[in-house]
Amino acid sequence: MNIAFYTLGCKVNQYETQALEQLFTARGHTLVPFEGEADAYIINTCTVTAVSDKKSRQTIRQARKRSPEALVAVCGCYPQTHPEDLEELPVDLAAGTGDRQAFVELVEKACAERREKITALDNAMQRRSFELLPAGGLEGRTRAMLKVEDGCVNFCTYCIIPYARGPVRSLPLASAAEQAGQLAAEGYKELVLTGIEISSWGRDLEGKPELIDLIEGVCATAPDCRIRLGSLEPRTITEEFCRRAAKLENLCPHFHLSLQSGCDATLKRMNRKYDTARFMESVGLIWGYFQNPVPAITADMIVGFPGETDEEFYESIDFARRCAFSSMHIFPYSKRPGTPAASMPGQVPKAVKEERAREAAEAAARMEHSYLKQWDKVTVLFEEERDGLWWGHTRQYCRVGVPSGENLHNQLRKVQITVVEKGWLLGQLINLEKT
Repeated sequence: MNIAFYTLGCKVNQYETQALEQLFTARGHTLVPFEGEADAYIINTCTVTAVSDKKSRQTIRQARKRSPEALVAVCGCYPQTHPEDLEELPVDLAAGTGDRQAFVELVEKACAERREKITALDNAMQRRSFELLPAGGLEGRTRAMLKVEDGCVNFCTYCIIPYARGPVRSLPLASAAEQAGQLAAEGYKELVLTGIEISSWGRDLEGKPELIDLIEGVCATAPDCRIRLGSLEPRTITEEFCRRAAKLENLCPHFHLSLQSGCDATLKRMNRKYDTARFMESVGLIWGYFQNPVPAITADMIVGFPGETDEEFYESIDFARRCAFSSMHIFPYSKRPGTPAASMPGQVPKAVKEERAREAAEAAARMEHSYLKQWDKVTVLFEEERDGLWWGHTRQYCRVGVPSGENLHNQLRKVQITVVEKGWLLGQLINLEKT
């Protein structure tokens, strides 16, 4: 069959789509672009916000309109949490966030028989084992995602993901190291450790190993690969974590800490498991242990959370400035039906949320520009050519573009920075030798 994929949402979804691609091609099927004709359209959905749900529905309808006779199959978080919505959508097969091997077989069965709609959903909260999937991709990418954890039990008041993914399940260290070694042998230059909440990795394993144990194991198995971490909870950053992590030469000094708000009252309403003092402790530890090279600390922030006053908003922005983030993702709060925050008093008007998001984004852009100005010579892993420039990222995940007549894909090259733009750097290759 000709199979087309469309992925919405996070890096975990991207990883799982790449795994599904490998599972399908291993069984003799062919991948085709989603924008063209296919025998089956597979949409890996997201449900983190109501906007995500809307995008999932739109994509489903687009697929049906594009090829009325094709199979339309959905998987991921949206059908897992909103199975009732699928009754009103042109879907032939609905699965959730578990058992991807069985999903592949169901797609084949549905295409062959084309009878009634198939629904294959389990109870995510009853899952207890990590589903091992093939890592890496199929198109010679420079960066591979290595999923090491699934599930979350934090139950933040704005988030429905624990209900979509279930409790914490961890990939054993030996399996993670084996996959890392395999990906390195395939030619990947960077591995990203990802999961729904990787800070909880190991809590379900015998002996309750810590995340730094996993990081050390992966770094040792793939010494010639950059190892990059996914989003971390501030509690992960301890003295011991930093002391051990700072010794790992191939660990990228890029730490994405999940902030969400810089106001303690708002954090409490969110049911976050830290306050601003603990968060700042994490920032201080990173800056103390990672000085050469300079680290990057990035963060997410939600503005306009229920009950957030003007005073609380500006308190949050001031806190972010003190953290001196190298980059931030700003999100206006989106009401998520089925979560406690959706029924909280003090819902902030849309116009106010949008204005706060604009102000926060401006503050974030100034911090980012200040961070980027310090760079002179950098090493870049190049990924793609676009608009006449080759683009890639530094270990700190700064985006860098250079002109070059040669193919730089998957090469590590030294670059002299010449221009600081809004959100990226421009430069020239220093020499013709690969690093």
